[in-house]
Amino acid sequence: MPSSPITLDALQALDAIDRRGSFARAAEELGKATSALSYTVQRLEEQLGVTLFQRQGRRSVLTASGRLLLDEGRKILGATAYLTDQVRELATGWEPRLRIALEATTAHAPFFAALNTLLEEQPTLEVDLQESVLSGGWEALEMDRIDLLVGAPGPLPLQKGFRALPIPPADMLLVAAAHHPLTRLVKDPAAVAAQLAEHRRVVTHDTARHNVMRTEGLSTGKQVLYVQTMEQKLQAQLAGLGVGHLPRKLAQPHISKGKLVILNTPEETTGNQERYLAWKISNKGKALKRLAQLLAEAAW
Repeated sequence: MPSSPITLDALQALDAIDRRGSFARAAEELGKATSALSYTVQRLEEQLGVTLFQRQGRRSVLTASGRLLLDEGRKILGATAYLTDQVRELATGWEPRLRIALEATTAHAPFFAALNTLLEEQPTLEVDLQESVLSGGWEALEMDRIDLLVGAPGPLPLQKGFRALPIPPADMLLVAAAHHPLTRLVKDPAAVAAQLAEHRRVVTHDTARHNVMRTEGLSTGKQVLYVQTMEQKLQAQLAGLGVGHLPRKLAQPHISKGKLVILNTPEETTGNQERYLAWKISNKGKALKRLAQLLAEAAW
C-alpha cells in the first residue's frame, strides 16, 4: 500500500492554523518556526494537488478542500489521542485524562476540594470539566463523552451499566427578585401558588442532545426564559425576568442582601430529590475511583 502524504504532523498543523487563524500563531503553539509550518502545508498541497488555505485579511482560512481534510483529519487526531491514553492507562492503571460533568445544581466547594486532593496526588492528571443539566449528564455518560457524573438527578437509569453512589440532595429554593410582582404576596403562600403560572419561569436547558429532555421544579407557566447555565439563571432572576429554583448556596448571598426573596407555597416542590455520583462499571481507572471515593466522603 503506497504511503499517504497526510501525516499526523500535517493534520496537527492544519488544526492549529484553523484554530489560531494564522501560521505565525499556530507555529508558536506548536513550538515550530513559521517557515517550517508553511513548508509542511505547501508540501501537502503539492502532493494532494489542492489549495488548502486562502487569505482573508490577516487570517488564513480553509478552502472547501481544506475544510474536508481537517474535519475528517480531526477524527484521526482524536482516535490517536484516545489510543495513546489507552496505552498509558494499561501500563500504569492511572488514566492520563478524566472527563467530568458537574450537574448545575451541585455545590461547587466540596467538589473542588476533592478534586484538589486528587490533583495533589496526581499532578499530571488532565481534567476536562463541563456542566450538565438533568438528562444531559446521564446521556453524556452513556455515550462515553464523560467518565464521571457528579450530582446527577434521579431516577437512576436502569440497565445502562452504571455504578452510582447517592450523595445529599441539592437544597433548592424558589426565589424571585425583590422587585418582582410576586414578592408582594410573599406573606400569602396560597396566593403565590395561585399566581405562579401567570409569571415567566427561568429554566436551565436540559443538556441532553438525543434523549428525551425534561424539566425540574416549576413545570407550568405561560412564558419561559431558557438559559444555558445556573449563573445565567441567577442573573436573569436578579434582573426580575422571571421566577425559578436556585441552589441555596448560590441564592443565599443575594437573599441576605435583599436582592432575592424566597417564595413559599403551601406545597412547594423544591427539586430536592436524590442525587448521584455515577460512572460506567467498565471504567476501572484509578483516578476515577480515587475521585469517586473523595466525593463520597465529602461534606456536601
